[in-house]
Amino acid sequence: MKMDWIKITTEKINPNTTDIDSLSPEGILRTINSEDHLVAPAVEKAIPQIAPLVEKIVEALQNGGRLVYVGSGTSGRIGILDAVECRPTFSVLDDQVFCIMAGGSQAFLKAVEGAEDSVDQAITDLEEKEIGPSDVVIGLSASGRTPYVISALRYAKSKGAVTGCITTSLESEIESIVDFPVVASTGPEILTGSTRMKSGTAQKMICNMISTTTMIRMGKVYQNLMIDVQPTNEKLIARAIRILSDAGGVSKEEAQIKLNRYSSVKMALLSIMTAVEDEEKLKEALIKNKGHLRNAMEWMKHHETR
Repeated sequence: MKMDWIKITTEKINPNTTDIDSLSPEGILRTINSEDHLVAPAVEKAIPQIAPLVEKIVEALQNGGRLVYVGSGTSGRIGILDAVECRPTFSVLDDQVFCIMAGGSQAFLKAVEGAEDSVDQAITDLEEKEIGPSDVVIGLSASGRTPYVISALRYAKSKGAVTGCITTSLESEIESIVDFPVVASTGPEILTGSTRMKSGTAQKMICNMISTTTMIRMGKVYQNLMIDVQPTNEKLIARAIRILSDAGGVSKEEAQIKLNRYSSVKMALLSIMTAVEDEEKLKEALIKNKGHLRNAMEWMKHHETR
């Protein structure tokens, strides 16, 4: 069936920017910035849709499942960015949170023409990842009609996976086929159809919110500190020491000693907070509480008094 493009929200002409080509550089920038101010309120309206999706993702990850983004073009690149940043920030395995992009990984750097229209390739790509009932698959599509993404979601649903979407178009096809639709209507784009702009910004915000909220709920954050950060370079080592010092109330020298001993910020902090140094006891507490630091601290308090 031929798509009626004019009905797609992101393809409509924006009446606020029809004179943008006649403006000065500052005028263009102010116009873009003015339109960007509409993004955060649109995302805010979608929070009631995002929250239950996050709950499903937390449940899936805690039970051995995966979070899988699927996208094309700008949407795919945003999915990849969010997925790859989960590993250094939250010590998530590469195969636990990842993105499948139309055209493959090479499409991240260079557009692969026609990839977004490949219905069969979407199925092949998900088959290779053995998508199943334990997974959550989120399709990213600004227009809400990208064939590759729609096909991937239909296939994922047929395999029993929980499905969600992130779109900026109202009443789109993608919204109608998933279990948990997230719709942030950002209106017509600054440049007609250029969804790398407001739509891309909204999708990036929502992906950040989804992954960050998920990791917080999984206990990978204590207070507002990233206690599962991987100290793999000088900056992150310094951050890990500050986390231990600030949250544990110890000197940076003691924090360094603890980090060197346990290699894990979370385990080092659990040792500081509970005054327990036995590595096996610390590991047991974290395993029994699925890596949730606050719960592990409470469990150890009860365990030690028995």
